[in-house]
Amino acid sequence: MFVAFILGLVEGLTEFAPVSSTGHMIIVDDILLKSKELFSAPVANTFKVVIQLGSILAVVIMFWSRFMNMLGLQGRNSRKQGPRLKLGQVIVGLLPAGVLGVLFEDYIDEYLFSTNTVLIGLVAGALLMLFADWKQKNQQVTTETVDQVTYKQALTIGFFQCIALWPGFSRSGSTISGGVLLGLSHRAAADFTFIMAVPIMAGASLISLYKNWEYFTMDALPFFVVGFISAFVFALISIRFFLQLINRIKLVPFALYRIVLAAVIYFFFF
Repeated sequence: MFVAFILGLVEGLTEFAPVSSTGHMIIVDDILLKSKELFSAPVANTFKVVIQLGSILAVVIMFWSRFMNMLGLQGRNSRKQGPRLKLGQVIVGLLPAGVLGVLFEDYIDEYLFSTNTVLIGLVAGALLMLFADWKQKNQQVTTETVDQVTYKQALTIGFFQCIALWPGFSRSGSTISGGVLLGLSHRAAADFTFIMAVPIMAGASLISLYKNWEYFTMDALPFFVVGFISAFVFALISIRFFLQLINRIKLVPFALYRIVLAAVIYFFFF
């Protein structure tokens, strides 16, 4: 149970910060917790994806009215609020990573879920984030809010999201960086990233559950429940904190943290 709680905590606190939640879980699991000794590799890897459902629930709660609006369930008054982010823009943003994720899921699970690959992703992703912040200093922010995101911007951000298929790059780090490079404010890029995360994370979790259902037992159920609840609670805290700060602190602090983390892991555990 302690292992499940810690992995859920790590997932919840890091899923929506641009530091790679999957990378952190792989590192904590492989180096500190060794949860694969408790469960078979397919179940252990699936757990890392499934507890993301707790984080997804936190996003749904935080953006509930926006999701209802996109689905046309918010009522007539919402139509008087001016241009709003549309479901079609979210779908366009999801297409690139969705297609590649389905095509290469088995390869990613077999060859890229390791601490070595995560370290590469942490550093490479940090460099992308530093470049995005540096580039924004020399360009004007053209998209202040997520409701101003265009279909072209959504698609391009979707291509940036493909980079995050490599564990350690971070979905939010890649897409927020991509959005900033396209002229979005950090908050607008973060909002769009979180909204896109719900369907793609839910889809990945459900596919993993379906493909590895035979590995689940009643003995493992409490492990998953504790991880789910832990991820949900800490994701709520993380999202509120992150959205309040992102326009002020930008990406540099997170990039530096990623580089320091990669260095510490490399020098102390290799």
